[in-house]
Amino acid sequence: MAEKKVFTVRLIMIEVELYRGTPVSDQKVEIVERKGLGHPDYMCDSIMESISVALSKEYLKEFGTILHHNIDKGLLVAGQVQRSFGGGRVIKPMELIIGDRATFEANGRKIKVEDIAVETSKMWLRENLRFVDPEKDVRFRVVLAPGSTELTDIFMRAGEIRVANDTSAAIGYYPLTPTERAVLSLEGYLNSFEFKSLYPETGEDVKVMGMRDGRNLDITVAMPMLADYIHAEADYFNKKELLHRVMVRHLEDGFKDFFNEIEVHFNTLDKQGRGLGGIYLSVLGTSAEDADSGQVGRGNRVNGLISMNRPMGTEAAAGKNPVSHVGKIYNIFSHKVARDIYERVEGLKEVYILLLSRIGTPINEPQVASLQLSVEDGADLNEVTRKSREIMEEELSRIGDFCFELAMGKYPVC
Repeated sequence: MAEKKVFTVRLIMIEVELYRGTPVSDQKVEIVERKGLGHPDYMCDSIMESISVALSKEYLKEFGTILHHNIDKGLLVAGQVQRSFGGGRVIKPMELIIGDRATFEANGRKIKVEDIAVETSKMWLRENLRFVDPEKDVRFRVVLAPGSTELTDIFMRAGEIRVANDTSAAIGYYPLTPTERAVLSLEGYLNSFEFKSLYPETGEDVKVMGMRDGRNLDITVAMPMLADYIHAEADYFNKKELLHRVMVRHLEDGFKDFFNEIEVHFNTLDKQGRGLGGIYLSVLGTSAEDADSGQVGRGNRVNGLISMNRPMGTEAAAGKNPVSHVGKIYNIFSHKVARDIYERVEGLKEVYILLLSRIGTPINEPQVASLQLSVEDGADLNEVTRKSREIMEEELSRIGDFCFELAMGKYPVC
């Protein structure tokens, strides 16, 4: 195993203070959303991130370093389908627009950026959406171009740690609340291999919205059923009733100790007696087939959730380069370090980490690293502060390793 590289950092501002707010689990109302695998926004985020990982690997193979790219401007334009009980067909394919900047040539050698972008997109679709044929059901438009001279030059400067390409702030936190974990767990289960094997009539476009009121959890799920498996309106509602019971059982089995009551609502726009107009039926398993377009940055935050009770940054992490774009690096890094601190320091309820970069300054030297700690009664404040600060310093000194792992796709971004 290669030895981890540790970089000496200049004296940076690490501020540690008590978090004065009410921990989210103790607040009366909590709202959490998760957009799942086949949601158009998730698709955009995950595909653009896959392209960034593929390009990073190609640049490393060809040049020994990761070159400038930001594949973070993506749009999935909805297509059009004709559906009926027992089947359907695509009338107009979806269109995936892949945009922003990349390095096409360096040291006299060219990189087939467009080919990599399209083939990576097709591979993602094959691996994640069972009923989407990327050769027929999706058109691809690549609008990538070379980057500006100044931003590209960042990658040509000496040193193993790149400077920040932007002045940007990010925030991360840990641990997740039972509500957050329940929402993540349910979507993960509904899109698992196990579930799809048992219930192949369900599509991948799963959206879960959780609302906790006191100790009562109310979940709303949207998930299409596939036309190939549904032969009549009555068949749809019979299968829907079964799936509803399965969802309730999954949540009760995993989270009954955290909530007094768990209620699940499933495909609530449905209305019996209206035929195809009253059911959520799909040909391809994603609403991008004809109902909803997708865009990078409109989906989950980097921890996989949209948690309304938490502070959230505005940067879209997916597809940004993993070695200088702090809009990506600090977003994921702050969540990782918050988890490290929570798991290694006794006496903490919640950890929040706020990082601020300055363009042109090495990424391991943020303007400020602010640690906000919610502490258990009786905890030694001096010891908690000292250990938390040490972990922050340690993680910043190893951020080069973190960026490499990020480039290899170790950390999900949605």
